[in-house]
Amino acid sequence: MALPDHIELVTQTPDLAHEDITVVVTVPTFRRPVHLLKTLASLASQRTARRFAVVLVDNDSDGREGVIAAKPLFDAGELNGILIVESLRGNCNAYNAAWVTALRFFPNMSHVLVIDDDEIAGPDWIETMSRTKESFLADLVGGPQVPVFPTTETGDVPQHPVFTPPYRATGPVPLLYSSGNLLVSRKVLEANDYPFLDPRFNFIGGGDANFIDRSVRRGFRTAWCADAPVYETVPANRLEPSWLRARGIRDGVISTLVEKGRRSQQPLGAARVFLKSLALLGLSPLKALLAARRLGSLRNSLYYVHVGLGRTLAHFGYADEQYRHTDGR
Repeated sequence: MALPDHIELVTQTPDLAHEDITVVVTVPTFRRPVHLLKTLASLASQRTARRFAVVLVDNDSDGREGVIAAKPLFDAGELNGILIVESLRGNCNAYNAAWVTALRFFPNMSHVLVIDDDEIAGPDWIETMSRTKESFLADLVGGPQVPVFPTTETGDVPQHPVFTPPYRATGPVPLLYSSGNLLVSRKVLEANDYPFLDPRFNFIGGGDANFIDRSVRRGFRTAWCADAPVYETVPANRLEPSWLRARGIRDGVISTLVEKGRRSQQPLGAARVFLKSLALLGLSPLKALLAARRLGSLRNSLYYVHVGLGRTLAHFGYADEQYRHTDGR
C-alpha cells in the first residue's frame, strides 16, 4: 500500500476496516478550512447502508489548513477514512493522489465519488449516485452542481451558462464535463495509468473533461443523475463580469485542448481542430443572439463569444491559469 513519495499519509481512522469499504469519497482541498468542515459534515450525515470511506487530500503542504481542520475528525473516528497531503500543487495532482490512495488502500472498492471543498452533498447523495451507476450500468456518473449565490443582489447572473447543468434528466448521456460531482468506477481507474488526470491541466482546469473524454473513447459508459445534486457555494467575485468573461475564455481553451488530444492521431488532426475553432468563433455572435432570449440577457449570452475566442486563442498558446488562485477554483 505504498504511495508515491510526494504523497504523505497523515492519519486514518483508528481500526479502519479497509476490506469492508465499497465506496470511497475523495475530497481535494486547498485553503478552504471553514467550508471544508461543512463539506465533511454533509458526508458524515449520508443516509446509506453502503460502507464508505473518505479520502481527503490537502494540496497545500505549507499551510496545511485542511489537515489542521480535519485531522481531529479522523483521529476521533467521527469521519471514516484517510487524510493525506499531496505536495505537488495543482488540481490534477490532488485528484490523482486521492484516487491512487483509494485504489491502494481499499481492495473491494467499487467506485469513487468526487466532491469539492466548496460543495455540500445532500443526505442521499452517495446512495442516489451509486444506484444510478447500477441502474444504467454506467462507468462514470455526473450530477448537478447547484450554485448557492451570495445573499447580495445577483441580478441576471444566475442565468449565466456557467451556472447551468449540461443535462436535466437522469439517464445515459454522451459525455460529462466536470468532476465537481462525479462517480468513477474502479475499472475506469484501473484501465488508466497513474497519473490519471494529465498534469498539464493542473492550473487551467479541464483535466477532468480530458480524462472523461479519453474514457468514453475507450468504450466506458456515462450517465447523468439529476436527483443527486451537490450545492456549490459561489463567492461574490464569481458574479463579476471579469470573472465570467475569463471563465468563458478558459472553457474555450479547454475545449480546444481536449479536442486536439482526441484528434492527435488523425491525419491533419491539428489543422481540422484549428479550422473548427475559427468556424465556431465566426458563428459565436449568432449563437449568442439566439441564446439571449432563452437566457433573458444579452450580456450572459456573450459567454458563447468568449468560448469561441478561447478556442481560437488556445491555438496560439494562450492559457489562463485560474486554478493558481484559491478563489479561482
